[in-house]
Amino acid sequence: MKKNNLLGNIITILFISFTLASCSKSSGGGYSTPTPPTTPPTQPTNPTPPVTPPTTITDTVNMMSMKFIPSTVTVKKGTVVIWINKDSYGHTVTSVDGTSFNSGNVNGGSSFTYTANTVGTFNYQCNYHVSMGMVGVLTVTN
Repeated sequence: MKKNNLLGNIITILFISFTLASCSKSSGGGYSTPTPPTTPPTQPTNPTPPVTPPTTITDTVNMMSMKFIPSTVTVKKGTVVIWINKDSYGHTVTSVDGTSFNSGNVNGGSSFTYTANTVGTFNYQCNYHVSMGMVGVLTVTN
């Protein structure tokens, strides 16, 4: 009787082991792995503010009807000045001292850009139309 009881216990243990082993298989044929619990991401205690790129300050002068409009401009150092030729023919933007800035020919519909990095007052002219009074003044301050 002890032999039958022992054999029954072995069969029961094997049956339970087989059942447990087959229950832990995933549908893909492999064994499933328990998924660790997810934790929410932590926020930094001192977040870094976004970096704002420096803005470029610009000022515009129109070249139109043989005039610089406005004819006098005062800007801070570092300002980008843009002369836009609104006429259908060429003009120049040339400092009277001949060295501070010189656009060369600016065709109708085109523009000339100058970054005012030197403090001072600069008289300028259109070399083609200076005799017609096409002159201006650029003042650069700190």
